[in-house]
Amino acid sequence: MSAQLLEHDAPGAGGMGGAKLIALAGELPSDLARQVFTHASWSEHRSGSYERLAFLGDSVLGLAITAHLYPRLAAERFGAGRLTKIRAQVVSGPSCRLVAQRLGLLERLQGAAPQSSGPQQMRDLATERVLASVLEALIGACFLQVGYERSAAAVVDAFAPEIERALQFPLDFKSTLQEQLARSGERAAYELIDERGPPHRRTFAVGVRLRGELVGRGEGPSKKVAEQEAARQALERLGEG
Repeated sequence: MSAQLLEHDAPGAGGMGGAKLIALAGELPSDLARQVFTHASWSEHRSGSYERLAFLGDSVLGLAITAHLYPRLAAERFGAGRLTKIRAQVVSGPSCRLVAQRLGLLERLQGAAPQSSGPQQMRDLATERVLASVLEALIGACFLQVGYERSAAAVVDAFAPEIERALQFPLDFKSTLQEQLARSGERAAYELIDERGPPHRRTFAVGVRLRGELVGRGEGPSKKVAEQEAARQALERLGEG
């Protein structure tokens, strides 16, 4: 694969956010572009897949969205807890999947798949986890190539619809999880896993269990924030089933 696969005519990239990120992707050298779209199962060495780039891109994504939201939202109305919820919604697995689809990353990933890939393997590429990881890998690769400032601006542009949606229609992940489980008569159980730090700056870790199995874990400056993050992770995990 070469950087030619990252052309500016990605489906949906214009008008809905994403043109800047696609443009940056076009500047990637061929080896880095190839790594972005290499699943771990296709590479002899895991270092040749998108996994490490996704790890880096996840941090760049979180910082870019945080830095954008912080000065934009008035401190009187948006404390740390509320900012955390909004950021979590923007960078959640479902949001990343939407952005990846809008940028046409699924088609590019499928195009890079080995010819021996069967129908089920091709369908697996459309899962939330894979698409979110490929998007994060693309962000990580852009960061390595052009630095933080240009990458962050491109990230904010790509996630613009998700940012506005989170501000207008904030999600309550706990309620969403419970509504989803209620359809099958199940209920999530939350438990405090850890509590650390001085009294004025505590950090709470909360887990959520389903049928006794830990399906999500979240941290935050309060139990409520940690529960929301745990519920978000649980929703992402259940969405892959």
